[in-house]
Amino acid sequence: MTGAAAPRRGRGRPPAAERADGPGARERILEAARDEFAERGYDRTSVRGIAKAAGVDAALVHHYFGTKDEVFAAAVEVSFEPALVVPAVVGPGPAGVGERLARYFFDVWEDPAARAPLLAVIRSALTHEAAAKVLRGYVLRRVLERVAEELDVPDPRFRAELAASHMIGIAVLRYVIRVEPLASAEPEAIVAVVAPTLQQYLTEA
Repeated sequence: MTGAAAPRRGRGRPPAAERADGPGARERILEAARDEFAERGYDRTSVRGIAKAAGVDAALVHHYFGTKDEVFAAAVEVSFEPALVVPAVVGPGPAGVGERLARYFFDVWEDPAARAPLLAVIRSALTHEAAAKVLRGYVLRRVLERVAEELDVPDPRFRAELAASHMIGIAVLRYVIRVEPLASAEPEAIVAVVAPTLQQYLTEA
């Protein structure tokens, strides 16, 4: 007589032996993904490599995040935290929104842990549609467009794209190409110069 049948697992959930059980498993995967994407770029990073770096089975990565594109998006979202930034930037009102947005942007980029996956996004977006999709989705729609829409200005998407082009251009020159003197300038000095332009994009009718 055979033993009782093993209990059925939920759809997509890996067995216990593959889970590397612990409340920090998802966070370890995200941290490993950020490091892998930053070091290897989008093209050379794999779900298997992320799993190995996190000390888990690849099935657990798929369980939490699905595809490599989704892991990539989640790793970038950790840096930007759009659910937190929109109220912080918009909440105090239209006055000073350009300065708050610029300061938020540089706070993220000046943090080495946050900068690494963002550099991977910028570098990879030029040649990989998946990375470009993350840049559009998490930088533009989930941050800048929401800021513009909350401010209730005409053509919020167009204005968000102008603001994004301004800030991403600065990021490329300062953090990727490292053009001087921009690369060595104090963040507050850059904020003081770019804030009025962002203010105009996001508030003037």
